[in-house]
Amino acid sequence: MAKPVPEKKADDHSQIYEVSNRVARSTVAVIDTVVQRGGFKGEELTTIGQLRDQATQIIQLCEQFQSQQGLDKSS
Repeated sequence: MAKPVPEKKADDHSQIYEVSNRVARSTVAVIDTVVQRGGFKGEELTTIGQLRDQATQIIQLCEQFQSQQGLDKSS
């Protein structure tokens, strides 16, 4: 018989923020590396730039969430 999985709070989003943060940071690092090596065609740079901007926004959201969590835990 399978063991029951302990339920987490419905509002605990820390895991998705953590994974999203890592993915976004990796995405930015890969894009920056490939651009430095000249790996994209000129017409691709707009799309790649938008992807990089989106990843940067995710990083900012994750940092805000983490700082809010720190404030909430210290209360």
